[in-house]
Amino acid sequence: MGRIKGALVALIAAGAASLALAAPAQAGLLVESAKNCPADPAASQVFRRWIDPFQYVPAPGGAAESAAGWNLQGGARVVAGNEPWKVGNGSDKNSLMLPKGSRATTGAMCVGIEYPTLRFFAKRSGGTLLSTLLVEVEFEGLGGLIKRLPVGVVLNGGQWQPTLPHIVLASLLPLLPGQRTAVTFRFTPVGGGSWQIDDVYVDPWRYR
Repeated sequence: MGRIKGALVALIAAGAASLALAAPAQAGLLVESAKNCPADPAASQVFRRWIDPFQYVPAPGGAAESAAGWNLQGGARVVAGNEPWKVGNGSDKNSLMLPKGSRATTGAMCVGIEYPTLRFFAKRSGGTLLSTLLVEVEFEGLGGLIKRLPVGVVLNGGQWQPTLPHIVLASLLPLLPGQRTAVTFRFTPVGGGSWQIDDVYVDPWRYR
């Protein structure tokens, strides 16, 4: 618990400069969702068995049971084979496959100071140990332009594992608690390998 909070403090300092350097992408993608942020979905301790007592809510499409809620590109697709713990639902049976050259982006969700971390399940399904999975957050910057900021990099072997909590620095953009910023999360294989991801969750700050 203390390590996570310590990491957050360290990354705030590093992220202040990074936010200014985030590369512009497409304009206006999140404008409408930012105007009307829905109520938070029900939270649960989905990572409790990994000594993580915090409450998480699912990202849009996070269960990966279908392509609904996702923007899939470059061959990214839904495949059979769920993460073995089935933390979302015992009947879940699918996950997302991200081959070389592909990417998958969640639907938009609204985050604020209460939403500092992202966590999910991942498995490297092809490639060498040098293959990684890049995780980015997309958010609206000044003037309504969409910007992109790295959230973290996943390294693991060929077995399903929960990732470490990834701190979402874009959630620091709202100045006051209770304010919201619409974001999406993007997953991209790096280094020539392929990956599977499943059960993408966000940890609201207020539940800590």
